[in-house]
Amino acid sequence: MQDRDSAENATTDWGALKARIKAWGQELGFAEIGVARADPSEAVPGLLRWLEQGRHGVMDYMAKHAPLRADPAALHPGTTTIITARLPYWPAAHDAGSILADSSLAYVSRYALGRDYHKTIRNRLQKLAERIRDEIGDFNHRAFSDSAPVMEVEFARLAGTAWRGKHTLSLTRGGSYHFLGELYTDLPLPPDTPIEEHCGTCRACIDACPTQAIVAPYEVDARRCISYLTIELDGPIPENLRPMMGNRIYGCDDCQLCCPWNRFATHGDRDFAPRHGLDAATLAELFAWTESEFDQRLQGSPIRRIGHERWLRNIAVALGNAIATAQVVAALHNRTDHPSAVVREHVSWALAELEKKSLQSTEPQL
Repeated sequence: MQDRDSAENATTDWGALKARIKAWGQELGFAEIGVARADPSEAVPGLLRWLEQGRHGVMDYMAKHAPLRADPAALHPGTTTIITARLPYWPAAHDAGSILADSSLAYVSRYALGRDYHKTIRNRLQKLAERIRDEIGDFNHRAFSDSAPVMEVEFARLAGTAWRGKHTLSLTRGGSYHFLGELYTDLPLPPDTPIEEHCGTCRACIDACPTQAIVAPYEVDARRCISYLTIELDGPIPENLRPMMGNRIYGCDDCQLCCPWNRFATHGDRDFAPRHGLDAATLAELFAWTESEFDQRLQGSPIRRIGHERWLRNIAVALGNAIATAQVVAALHNRTDHPSAVVREHVSWALAELEKKSLQSTEPQL
């Protein structure tokens, strides 16, 4: 349906419908629903500049699909209005700081400890669309959640539900531990008022980044970001960045853990509760998983998409950054003949790093 019937437009109270949509969204578990015009043009110059600087690294799809980000109607014809939703995920898990401080443990970004958020959010957005359809009849729509070229943070800002923090993530007075999702629609709903940012002079996220990936306020060089290195990057991780990764094997939360607004975060949806003890597992334990164990245990998890090879690559780096215990060394030796050249190279690097540490610890103190 490209255009809504003019008679329907004349009889429908779109402001009242928007209020009901927000109420339905909360019934479905969303923390907040907002409405924005399908016009992200204010953010497009920044996106194009970021791409021109090559800061997207190997994520070629970012450049390829830039025109679709800039023009929502090109992605889904007939789109005039964006309904944006926010779903908290902060899990009841072992303390993140304690895990990061113990080099024998594996740190997994808190968002990835439970169910795959893509399906959860899209399913709930579809239920929201069904409620709207039951109210007004068929309408043109499509649901997204980090699954297509959508300028999610910009639409959240325009809809007044979040602002873009200096780490470039969406941020609210209740923190940043949430997912975003969108319904592209042709509904003439009145838009909400854009939100102002409230980061002030704070630069905690910039200073906390382990690899200095936040090169300036509101600017991230993905090529240095641990989330990019452990999730998006295929092949070898640059050697100069490996020691900075610590025990982070999937993603990184440092820029959020230090954010003053996250002091007000509350636990999120139960779908994102930790599975398989991933919030406090040892590196050696996870490194021993076979490919079939990886696939089975991480079924329904966002982690599964990186594949077993990248999983082992990431853990090998973390083991190389750990204390050289007998368990750690043995775990690495068990993978020295792995079929993947990438895994073998990272295992070799890790063993060499541990050897250097052992030599340094035995050198006489002058």
